Amino acid sequence: MPRPREFEPDAVLDQAMLRFWLQGYRATSIEDLVRATGVKPGSLYSVFPGGKRTLFLRSLERYSKLVVPRKLGDLAAPGASLAALRGYFDGLVSDLLSPEGRQGCLLVNTAIEDAAEDDEAAAVVRGHLARLEQCMTTALRNARATGEVRDSVDPGGSAKLLVATCQGLMVVGKANPDEAVLRAIVDNAFAVLA
Repeated sequence: MPRPREFEPDAVLDQAMLRFWLQGYRATSIEDLVRATGVKPGSLYSVFPGGKRTLFLRSLERYSKLVVPRKLGDLAAPGASLAALRGYFDGLVSDLLSPEGRQGCLLVNTAIEDAAEDDEAAAVVRGHLARLEQCMTTALRNARATGEVRDSVDPGGSAKLLVATCQGLMVVGKANPDEAVLRAIVDNAFAVLA
């Protein structure tokens, strides 16, 4: 008779997600995951067939379900407008100025480290970017309808530009967490909408 599982898979995923977020996929070893989760390798492999790679992909999915909605905040609401969009960017800047925030976004880090070589990781990142773009498009449509942005603003095209801007902002913030630099990037991105 098999022994009952002595750990909660979601708790293990949370710990694995934090380890991958902090160190990246390549720099995280199975030994790191064992130390972080407190679960022996055999037990990890039995619950997460495929080991480290499966844990990583499941961690990306968990991050997308748990962390991303908190970061999106009001931007994810159907009635989001320019204030919610600006609030999202201001939140990114605030995060990047904190020691915890300098670790960046697990999905952006994954795009930089793994997406070119890992189709499954790239698919999760693409899903995140599409979700972000949709939220931004909706906010810009709403802002255009209420006169907060020019009528000539193309919500879809501008959302693509803003998605690229926020991804770049997170990369710049990891290397140069200078508030004036980060705020200038955001201010210039929003200046084209006025």
